This record gives sequence, C-alpha cells and structure tokens, in this order.
Amino acid sequence: MHTPDATRRGLMLASLHTGLLGTAWAVPAGPQASTAGEAMVSDVKPGPNAAVAALLRAGGVVLVVRHALAPGTFDPPEFRLGDCRTQRNLNDEGRAQAQRLGQWFRDQKLEPAAVRSSPWCRCQDTATLAFDAGTTQTWAALGSPRGSDAAVNRTRLGDLQRALAALPAGRFEVWVTHNFVISDLAATGSDSGEGLVLRARRGGGTAEVLARLAVA
Repeated sequence: MHTPDATRRGLMLASLHTGLLGTAWAVPAGPQASTAGEAMVSDVKPGPNAAVAALLRAGGVVLVVRHALAPGTFDPPEFRLGDCRTQRNLNDEGRAQAQRLGQWFRDQKLEPAAVRSSPWCRCQDTATLAFDAGTTQTWAALGSPRGSDAAVNRTRLGDLQRALAALPAGRFEVWVTHNFVISDLAATGSDSGEGLVLRARRGGGTAEVLARLAVA
C-alpha cells in the first residue's frame, strides 16, 4: 500500500513527465509532424525557433527569407540590375541581421540543400553574408515583380510553386527574396530578415506557412 508521501511523489513525477512530453512534441500539425517532433527531441537546441529547426530537418519545405534591412522604399530611378551602386542596399544592421541568420544555421547544424537568391544586390548580400558565397545561386524567379509585366510575373510565380512542390522529404532550401514575392507566393508579408517555412499545398495555389523564423 502506497503512503501519502509516495503517492504525492508519483503524481509530481507523472506531471513533470507529461509536461516534458508536451514541450518536446509542440510542432505544427501536418504530415511531417511525427518526424519533426523526433528531430526536436534529439537534435534541436531549446529556444523559440526550435520548431523551425525541426521542420527544416524533416524537409519538403523552403525557408523563404525577406532580404535583411535595406532602408528606403523601392529602388532609385537610376536603378540598374547588376550595379549595386544604383540600388537600395543593406545597412550595418541589415548586414548584422544576415550574419545572425547564418550563425543560427551553424548553431543548429543545419545545411540547406540549396541557397537561392534574387538577382538584386540586397538579396544576394543577405544570402552570402549568411551562407557560403560559393553556394548561393542567383534565380530570376525570385526577383522583384515591380517593373515586370504580368505575364512574366505569372511565369515566375509558377516556377516557384513547382520548385516548392518538388522538394522531397529530408531536403530543404533557403530562398532570399523580396516582400512582394513572398506575398504572391504565400499571401502574407514578412519583416526584413525574417524567414517563413513554406510547404506546397496539395492541389497547388498559395503556399502553406508552417512557421516563422526571426533570429534576434
């Protein structure tokens, strides 16, 4: 027969065990949830972005990142693609944001299968400051839709949607782009330097936002 003290200790241990399980498995619902939960328990450092790391490890997703802080609105009238002097560029805080993003990936021991960037300098700088410059691929589909005609923008959006849908489990990519592109792809916006974990919806259309990554 259990004593009152033993009963109380048993209840406390059961409560603690239940609480720990609740924390470890707190990942977004969906087909990848079980795999993501296992990754959280075994690999991910505790923290507010642990669920993001688990989702990336599970794969079949893209982390689409809005370029880091580049003060101003749009590009100057003399803008020329390929000439950074004519574009809005990252300031010191923007460069620091990009470096913090890269450090978070290194801390989590996460390596994207590919890092793709808009041709705009502020996006390429964000990507190369966060990741190895030699691995960053420039992709026109991630370029700003402003200034392009509707047909070109539809083609680019279709390219992004197909690439997202083609990602297999166990593989994830990082795409660095503009707020306009993120809005077209996922029907939502993001802050400078913020990342959204996206998964293709069954049947196509707007991507599903699984989580947000904001690295302090």
